[in-house]
Amino acid sequence: MSHQGIQNEGHLEQELAFETSKYDKQFLSNIVQKRMLIAQIASEEGYNNLLLNNAEERKVFQSSLQNNHSDFFRNPFTFSVLENIIFPTIIHKKEKEQKKEIRIWSAACSAGQEAYSLAIILEELLASKIDKHEINYRIFSTDQNPLNITLAQSGHYLLHDLNNVSLKRVRNWFDNNGMGYIVDASLKNNIEFSEFNLLNNNTSYPSASIFGDFDIVVCANILFYYKPKYQKQILNKVSNAMGNNGLLIVGESEREILLNNNFKECYPQSAIFCRV
Repeated sequence: MSHQGIQNEGHLEQELAFETSKYDKQFLSNIVQKRMLIAQIASEEGYNNLLLNNAEERKVFQSSLQNNHSDFFRNPFTFSVLENIIFPTIIHKKEKEQKKEIRIWSAACSAGQEAYSLAIILEELLASKIDKHEINYRIFSTDQNPLNITLAQSGHYLLHDLNNVSLKRVRNWFDNNGMGYIVDASLKNNIEFSEFNLLNNNTSYPSASIFGDFDIVVCANILFYYKPKYQKQILNKVSNAMGNNGLLIVGESEREILLNNNFKECYPQSAIFCRV
């Protein structure tokens, strides 16, 4: 499928004052088709004209490009491997090396579900340790959309947002305020939320992390939005931010992207990768 916005990307970007050419054409086309349906516009030319002449539609369209959806424990197998293999191994290694901090970057956190899912698992694992050698963790959770960061910081979710969360965990880690569920305040203690653009060449990692050196980077369900050139740019950035033996986690549908970019899947079908 083609539409004038894709056919003449440079002109459209100049007129709109934001970038569209970096996005995968199918992803961009899907958003355009959805907005055409909502606006009840039959032609792509007509929608381009709406974009150019309607400030509110431009705002909604740009927001659609940045609104990556997420869920708690989105890929159950990935989180199972993290809980039962990866995190216990990292905790043991930190204890052996007498290091006290597990460092994680949630690099496209959406409304915070991913970061809180990681925090829940780590809180439970560290609380269950027989050897009480002190291990802490810090999760640097970023997104380019400021609205997502605001939502993540609030920790406020509706019941349907918790579909992948076990009843036990809902009881232990969420408070029902009558209008929805709020994450327990303790989960926020070790999470730093901030805005961050993965395609900004002037930044290498979240400023709050000071030096990167992450044990795990989660960059899930964001790569497929972009063209290969920009996928490589993102992968180079997050790879450089990983510490020695650091791991990179992506979405299930992004496994082939990693396999084609000098990464090796640590556990089959887990979407958890290490550098080759």
